[in-house]
Amino acid sequence: MILSASRRTDIPAYYSDWFFNRVKEGYALVRNPMNAHQISRIRINPDVVDGIVFWTKNPAPMLARLNELKDYMYYFQYTITPYGKDVEPNIPSKTGAILPTFKRLSELVGPDRMVWRYDPILISQRYSMSYHLHAFEKIAAELHSFTKKVTISFIDVDYKGVKSNIKELALLPFPVEDQIQLSSKLAEIAHGYGLVIDTCAEAIDLSRIGIEHARCIDDRLFSKLLCCSIKADKDKNQRSVCGCMASIDIGVYNSCTNGCLYCYANYIKTVVARNFEQHNPLSPLLLGEVGESDKISDRAMKSYKDAQVGFL
Repeated sequence: MILSASRRTDIPAYYSDWFFNRVKEGYALVRNPMNAHQISRIRINPDVVDGIVFWTKNPAPMLARLNELKDYMYYFQYTITPYGKDVEPNIPSKTGAILPTFKRLSELVGPDRMVWRYDPILISQRYSMSYHLHAFEKIAAELHSFTKKVTISFIDVDYKGVKSNIKELALLPFPVEDQIQLSSKLAEIAHGYGLVIDTCAEAIDLSRIGIEHARCIDDRLFSKLLCCSIKADKDKNQRSVCGCMASIDIGVYNSCTNGCLYCYANYIKTVVARNFEQHNPLSPLLLGEVGESDKISDRAMKSYKDAQVGFL
């Protein structure tokens, strides 16, 4: 089983103490997003957890405690974009904090376990195509020795959170032809720095310009890191264009205080603030406590490792 921590919120940045407590206790409780009174007990131990994928914009709070994960394989999906406080209001300085943290983390875990995410790409008066090209190359020049891959995607305006922030984002039209043109130039830059480049959950085929479809939760990468085959189905709970393998997410929507205007996981700002106040790092739930009307059931879990260990 692969643990996703988390598509729904930035656990490394805001909830790392809770996560390490859950590892120590050997389980976490996760509410069903569609039925809050249904709670799953997720076992967290090396017998069933084959790997962990951390999604974050700032994993600095985790760095001093990575030794507590010595029994687990994991890698980071680490987002670094060129946007300012107008789009990402609560992200620390990119040059002063985010980029140095990426490098330090890579030195601790290795570049194979660091995926740089340059996403989502949006176009506005300030963030033009030429702006992206300049910014992408600048970041690539900084990070190419600390990662092997960069993943890109384009903003999806159909999500609730994005729709509510459309006016503030001041988006300009970004037709497919322009997406392809920009992607081609980004690919040239990435390849020039020796980076693999792929796209996250994008329908357009960019293989002819050297950009493949990503598997952000990647059985191939885990197979390489674990030196054994990982056999899991595609995640049926994600969009059809998503290539990720099946995983269990332990996050909660509307709980990330990064405040990014393009975020699909946060769509009601007042709820985000209220939820954040309910966090108790000692609780088995990320938010709040178990109530009398809640029903807890054990999640069926198994390892995806092939019994035949080999070299890949």
